[in-house]
Amino acid sequence: MKTYEFKYWTILEIILKAAVLMVFIVPFLWMISTSLQTFEETMTFPPTIIPVMPQWVNFVDAMKAGPFLTYGINSVIITVSIIVIQLAVMIPAAYSFAKYKFAGKNILFGMVLLAFMVPGQVTFIPIYLMMADWGIGKTLLPQIIPFMSSAFGIFLMRQYFMQIPQEIIEAAKLDNASEFKIVWNIMIPMSKSALATIALFSFVSHWNDYFWPLIMTDSASIRPLTIGIAMLRMTEGISNWNIIMAGNVVLVVPILIVYLFCYKQIVKAFVYSGIK
Repeated sequence: MKTYEFKYWTILEIILKAAVLMVFIVPFLWMISTSLQTFEETMTFPPTIIPVMPQWVNFVDAMKAGPFLTYGINSVIITVSIIVIQLAVMIPAAYSFAKYKFAGKNILFGMVLLAFMVPGQVTFIPIYLMMADWGIGKTLLPQIIPFMSSAFGIFLMRQYFMQIPQEIIEAAKLDNASEFKIVWNIMIPMSKSALATIALFSFVSHWNDYFWPLIMTDSASIRPLTIGIAMLRMTEGISNWNIIMAGNVVLVVPILIVYLFCYKQIVKAFVYSGIK
């Protein structure tokens, strides 16, 4: 009886996992399939699953539909700048919250948590007006400045720094190590899995960001790739899904590459069991 129940639950678990996996994988495979189809194949019913002859020219046509090199460069500049600045702000802030006692510490950390819980759509109007008052609306800065700090990153790094034994830091101070050396040589190497996770989340969030760039940009010279891909529907027509999906594949590929490089560190971050 127990063996039967065990097999029953094992089969049910496999079915549920397969169902969840299909929910995430099928749209991605459908996007790739559509990006390699002809226009006629995208219009047929029942839908074409495997293209008769893959149309790699769809990717060329998608890139010719607009200044996609400019869009891509803008996306790289915006995303990399945000990640670098966030790390520069986040690491000292998290270290201070984790290892120092100072007046107003709990209040300030509460403000960080509050910022973590407030959605960006609530604050976009005052931020937009502030960027307009500064006269930088025609540059990439409005897409970078509002995201120079990450409340989620500060919170996660603080939790990691708190798990690093104080004795290690005290030993480093006895060797006349400066605060910068302690952070650079001890805190960061022992928390690199958390840093990789935060960097990946930030990369995915800002590489895929559509709402804020749509509000802040009005010319192709400062638009990121997400806006360029969305504009394919206007330049190619709403029915040319093969060209549109080819553009979406181009948008997704960098995320997959970054994820493959950060995969092991992300797993370590979520199965973290303490400092040895």
